[in-house]
Amino acid sequence: MRFSIIIPVYNRPQEVDELLESLCRQTFKDFEVIVVEDGSSEKCDAICEKYADRLALNYHFKPNSGPGPSRNYGAERSQGEYLIILDSDVIVPENYLETIKAELDCEPCDAFGGPDRAHESFTPIQKAINYAMTSFFTTGGIRGGKHKMDKFYPRSFNLGIKKNVYEALGGFAPMRYGEDIDLSTRIFKDGYSCRLFPEAFVYHKRRVKFSSFFRQVKHSGEARVVLKKKYPETFKLVHLLPAAFVVGNLLLVALGIFHHWLWLMPIVFYVVMVFFDSLIKNKDLKVALLSVPAAYCQLFGYGTGFIGAAFHEILVKKQPSQGEKS
Repeated sequence: MRFSIIIPVYNRPQEVDELLESLCRQTFKDFEVIVVEDGSSEKCDAICEKYADRLALNYHFKPNSGPGPSRNYGAERSQGEYLIILDSDVIVPENYLETIKAELDCEPCDAFGGPDRAHESFTPIQKAINYAMTSFFTTGGIRGGKHKMDKFYPRSFNLGIKKNVYEALGGFAPMRYGEDIDLSTRIFKDGYSCRLFPEAFVYHKRRVKFSSFFRQVKHSGEARVVLKKKYPETFKLVHLLPAAFVVGNLLLVALGIFHHWLWLMPIVFYVVMVFFDSLIKNKDLKVALLSVPAAYCQLFGYGTGFIGAAFHEILVKKQPSQGEKS
C-alpha cells in the first residue's frame, strides 16, 4: 500500500464527515485511512461506519492524550509506505493524492508537506483567518512556502513522511503545542530530505471565531520559545518579528496619543496594505475587511505568546535552585 492517511480527531464528527467524503473522491486509490478518536465525548464512530464500504478505513478510540500521541497511535497500526498526516478540519481536492504521487515519482524524498487554502464554502471569517495564516504580511513568510523568510517546515495539517523515517525519528514528541515543528526540525537535523509540494494543498477550515484563533496562535508563540530552548541552533531573527510587531504597535499608539497623530501612520499604512492585498487575493470586500482584525489577532496572539513564554523562561532561570541562597 502506498499511503496511510492518519487523522486524529477530538469532538469534531461533522468535520470528519466532510474530510472522509472528500477522500472518497480521490483519483488515486491505493491508500488506507486511520481515524484515531482521542477520547472524544462527541464520537465519530457512526460517521466512519457510513464510509466503511467506500474506503479502506480503520477507526480507533483511545483515551485523550493530545494530537501527537494520537498520530503515533495511528502510525503504529498503519500499512502504507508513506504516512500522510491530516487535521480533521481539512478537505482535500480530488487530485490531492495523485499530485503527491506525481511529486514523489518525479523526485523522491523522505518527507514533504503542502500548503493550505480557503474553500469557497468557508465563512468570511474562516477565509480571513486563512489569509492571516498564509499571507507574507503576517507570519506566512516565517511558516515557509513559495514566498518565505525561513525554510519550509511541514505542518501537521498536511504532512507526509516515509513510515520507516517516522519510526526512526520516534514519531511525534509528547508536546501539546509545536509538536509538528519539533518533528520537522528532527527531520532536517537527522539529514533526511524534505520538500514543499506546492500543488498538494488542502482546504483548511481553522477556527470560526477570532477569540479561539487568538488562543491558537498564542500557543504557537509559546511553543516557539520551547523549541528555541530545545533546538537553539534553529532559532532565527525572523521568529522575533511578531513580538517586534506587538511592541512596535503599542509604542506607536502611545506616541500617537501622547505626542503626535503622525506616529499612527505606519499602522494605517499596514492596515491599508493588508486590506488591499486580501481584497486582490479573495475578491471579497467583507473578507478583506475581516482580514485586518484577523492579521492583528494572528500577530498579536503569536507575539504575546512568545513574549510571555520568553519572560517566564527568564524568570525561571533567575529563580534560585533548591538549597541555593537567594
